[in-house]
Amino acid sequence: MRDLPPPEPFFPGTFLRPLGPRPALAREGGKMAAPSSAPLPCPEPGAAPYGNFPNYSRFHPPEARVSLLPDGLLRRLFPAAARPLLGLDVGCNSGELSVALYRHLLGLQDKSSLEQPAAGKDLHLLCCDIDAALIERARQSSPFPASISFANLDIMDSASREPFLSSYLGRFGRSTFDIGFCMSVTMWIHLHHGDSGLREFLAFLSSLCEYLLIEPQPWKCYRAAARRLRKLGRNDFDHFRSLAINGDMAERITQILTKDCAMELVCCFGSTSWDRSLLLFKSNGSNQEGREPSGS
Repeated sequence: MRDLPPPEPFFPGTFLRPLGPRPALAREGGKMAAPSSAPLPCPEPGAAPYGNFPNYSRFHPPEARVSLLPDGLLRRLFPAAARPLLGLDVGCNSGELSVALYRHLLGLQDKSSLEQPAAGKDLHLLCCDIDAALIERARQSSPFPASISFANLDIMDSASREPFLSSYLGRFGRSTFDIGFCMSVTMWIHLHHGDSGLREFLAFLSSLCEYLLIEPQPWKCYRAAARRLRKLGRNDFDHFRSLAINGDMAERITQILTKDCAMELVCCFGSTSWDRSLLLFKSNGSNQEGREPSGS
């Protein structure tokens, strides 16, 4: 985020890390999010045009993301909140990162401590992905089935997402989530739905979540994804060559969220070794009319 001024730290002490030069990009990958009503075929190695890489966590380990997040993040964000908190993870792939986030946020990094009192009481996490096979893998391997739900859902299909998400939230007497996670998903939305689709996606998430933790892919990843398709003899992404939103994608997405979606940038938790910034945003309230207060 070359030209983006860092925000003031939001918490006592500081979560903010300086935005210095970014490391060289390692092998590109991502989690998927794109429209499809039919089962997605198992992608060829290096393909996965929706980001639905079958072994994503092997080359982008979840620990590399969660290690950037401070301990006790939920307690600091929601010091007086009633429990449970509700989280939404969009584009969860086969769930490894979702589980790692859940463990870290609840202080359950010790994998043998599945019965700690906090487990299942402080956070319910709904994780969705367009790839049914990946979702099935996530369900079968989840160590927290009572607290983490995995759903096969196209987040860009409003006819499907709205009744499903409303039904889930209604179980808790809520209309919004406390926190949303969008980890390496924005590029796939952008490539398949264009500039207007990216804006719609970000507006939807900002209206649905009080906080949003987002990890945008840099522009070089767009070029790498298009290059992979061409090497396989496939057609290019429909919108790739016409995207006006380009360049420094962390900065561009921050501009959209802060200027158009009534969110404020709370802090940047740093960057992964593969050049992804972790950015935390907070709704200023005007885009969530009628939401129930977290402490109610």
